Amino acid sequence: MTNYLDFEKPLAEIEGKAAELRALAKANEEMDVEAEAVALDKKADALLIQLYKDLTPWRKCQVARHADRPHCKDYIETLFTEYTPLAGDRNFADDHAVMGGLARFNDKPVMVIGHEKGNDTKSRIERNFGMARPEGYRKAIRLMEMADKFGLPVITLVDTPGAYPGKGAEERGQSEAIARSTQKCLQLTVPLISVIIGEGGSGGAIAFATADRVAMLQHSVYSVISPEGCASILWKDAEKMREAAEALRLTSSELHELGVCDRIIDEPVGGAHRHKAESIANVGKAIESLLAELEGKSPDGLKQSRRRKYLELGQKGLAA
Repeated sequence: MTNYLDFEKPLAEIEGKAAELRALAKANEEMDVEAEAVALDKKADALLIQLYKDLTPWRKCQVARHADRPHCKDYIETLFTEYTPLAGDRNFADDHAVMGGLARFNDKPVMVIGHEKGNDTKSRIERNFGMARPEGYRKAIRLMEMADKFGLPVITLVDTPGAYPGKGAEERGQSEAIARSTQKCLQLTVPLISVIIGEGGSGGAIAFATADRVAMLQHSVYSVISPEGCASILWKDAEKMREAAEALRLTSSELHELGVCDRIIDEPVGGAHRHKAESIANVGKAIESLLAELEGKSPDGLKQSRRRKYLELGQKGLAA
């Protein structure tokens, strides 16, 4: 069953009518409605192209959050082989919002780490909707240190509304854990590739995405705060999230222009949630290409160029 977003309601009506016609024909073999159903299919395809031709920033936020988008687990199961999950931060607990471990990508050993939101009620609660606690970031630090020790490239898959803001997380040093994870990203002497596959929210995303190369799926978003949070602070009204989304410049095209995003990964028409296999394959090709760009660079060279990249961010805007 397709889950439709608010702006896709006209599409839902057309595709629903086509499905009804085919269901009637299946129940009554004497009915021949295929021609009408095909005509509705063509109308739906044209409308889908029109809807996704020029999405507003707020609509891109909705697409990035779509429940049916492929999640970290889907990418790991499809793109990586011999995945061996590693659990726990060796201090407090294992955070199920962060998954990671040793794996092979194109038969080469790597460390893969990502946020996992879950895909049904039970798994979403278990994964805390992709909102990591301090132990999740400390687990990521542990895995990055292991990768650095053994010379393994690190690949991170970012999909989080932000770090979990609960009382327990704050008591256990949430901000310190995020800062340490970001610091560890900058200290690595191995290639670090980050892909924003859905939401890249706040410091919870930056802690994984302070990378040599940051790629974003076409309809993903990456921002210091959610549009609703921004609207609540600036306008004291969360309903002004559309205006906030415009002001935050959180889309892949805007961030590519600003130099925050290094590569935009195309999504099929209708978004990654409609064509999961194609979207995952596109991400795999991008990771392969980005790793090739970094191949042969010295450990110190990687560390220095990554540090320089983030120190220089924003200078273009200041010069203007």
